Formats: sequence, C-alpha cells, structure tokens
Amino acid sequence: MTDEVVLLDFWPSMFGMRVRVALAEKGIDYQYKEQDLKNKNELLLKMNPVHKKIPVLIHNGKPVCESLVIVQYIDEVWNDRSPLLPSDPYQRAKARFWADFVDQKAVYAVGKKLFSTKGEEQEAAKKEFLEIYKTLERELGDKPYFGGETFGFVDIALITFYSWFYVYETFGKFSMETECPKIIAWAKRCLQKESVAKSLPDQKKVYELALELFGLK
Repeated sequence: MTDEVVLLDFWPSMFGMRVRVALAEKGIDYQYKEQDLKNKNELLLKMNPVHKKIPVLIHNGKPVCESLVIVQYIDEVWNDRSPLLPSDPYQRAKARFWADFVDQKAVYAVGKKLFSTKGEEQEAAKKEFLEIYKTLERELGDKPYFGGETFGFVDIALITFYSWFYVYETFGKFSMETECPKIIAWAKRCLQKESVAKSLPDQKKVYELALELFGLK
C-alpha cells in the first residue's frame, strides 16, 4: 500500500517549513496544499478542529497537528530513513528539551514584537530576542549542528526562523551576524543541505509579505 501524505501549509510559516524540511530529509513524496489563513477552508477546519492552524500532516487520511509533533511522527513512521532524533534516550530527551526551548521561549512571539512595537518596548524585545539566541549559541558551542556531527531535530526546529531574520534585523536595527555569529555560521551550514535550501523561502520575499500582512508599508 502506498502512503498518501498531504501537507496543509502556508509558505512563509516557519512552523510549516519544519515539516517540509523533515519530509525532504526523509525523501517522502507528498501533496502540498497551500492554505488561505484569512479564509480557512473546510479541510483545515476538519483536520485541525482544536487550533484551526497549519501545519497539518494528513497521513492516509489521519491528521497530525503541531509542527514538532509532526516532525517526531515523521521520524517514527519512516524510521528506516535518515533519523532526525538520536537513538540514545538521554540525547533524545535533550533534543526535545532544546526544540521545546525554541517554542516555549516564544522565539516567534518575541520576533514579531521587533516589527510590531516601537521605542522602549521594541528595545526590550530586541534584548530578549538576542538573549534567547545567545543561549542557543552557547548550547551549540563548537559543534557543527545542535546534535553534534549530524543535522537533526533541534536544527529543524530552529533553522526555519532564519527565513525571517531579514525582517527582524530590518525593523530591530541590528545584525544577527554581528550579535550571534555562531548562529549565522550554523544557519549557512544548514542551508548547504538540499532539504533546507529548497524548503526555506527567500528572506526578501518573506520581508515583502510581512510588510503586506502586518500593514508595515
């Protein structure tokens, strides 16, 4: 039986990008269905009735929601191809901790404040944003990837935010390469992988969309 895999997504979503990278890493064929989040269709509402958000992976008619859950699901189902999580239980727990750190520290929410606020509030958001990334830099250390020599779960959780860096830098008036050089070096390393390069949209294209979406023009 051939697996039927469908992804409900929105192209600039860093959460949807995670799933695209994971599917590409595993070499899984799937049908991509772009979603209009202003006019959510019946399929999205049916497949994710709780949060009504993308991404949603539909595998043989069954929906899986929330990006990090989906990536873990992909790793477990297609476990004979390029493992994304370490086999060692401790290292696997550690990877889950740092992926959760990215989400719990609200990297998305703090980043959004860089272009949705001004003055002191924006400066506070910039400080918090850079502190989060400097914490991640310390965890990365001198390793090529967060898990060591191999691209994996934490890298997938974080690399998709790279596509929004130009938006954050432009409105926050700072340089990620100056503030967090190890993160940028790591990001460029990740982008050498085809699974990442083909899944992340151009930063300028994301910037143009952000101007339109958030009324920043």
